Amino acid sequence: MKRSKFLQRLGGLGILPLVGAQACDTTEPQEVDSLKEDLTAAWLRSETITLTSMEQMPPESYTWKYTEEAMTFSEQWRHCVIFTCGQLAVRTGLTNPYKEVKLPYQMPKEEVIGEIKNMYAFIRQSIQELSLEKLYSMCEFAGDNIPVWRLLYALESHIVHHRGQCVVYLRLNGVIPKGFYGW
Repeated sequence: MKRSKFLQRLGGLGILPLVGAQACDTTEPQEVDSLKEDLTAAWLRSETITLTSMEQMPPESYTWKYTEEAMTFSEQWRHCVIFTCGQLAVRTGLTNPYKEVKLPYQMPKEEVIGEIKNMYAFIRQSIQELSLEKLYSMCEFAGDNIPVWRLLYALESHIVHHRGQCVVYLRLNGVIPKGFYGW
């Protein structure tokens, strides 16, 4: 390839970030709706799967743990509630609904389920209330700087981790977890 042709092509590639920036104008209303719809759908699905898993555990097994060091089934979900709400609130400036609340380590099944429902309601409300500018703003999380919208997916990933642990709790208590639910 001749040098002049190479430079022409390279110059063309050099403007791609500018073209991309134009194409990603974050002020478009449909983008706001699309991002918020995607986040809301992901968290609604997460709630359905989480509640299905929680409902399967017998009430008497909510205080069960497989070793002395492990958290109980109830504590796994308590941790998810406190961690998720706390992380989102501190990184977005939202009011943490659990800031002044001290949840007991062990709670009956219905109370744990109620707190999980409250957590998911807080997430959905937060998604709707956060501006697009805030969703795209950067925050520190796990030693990295990420946009707030990505933080929401990271927090859901944390719940997936604990939900997976709770599937093991179900199996160790003789409960066969429900199969694949779809996305």
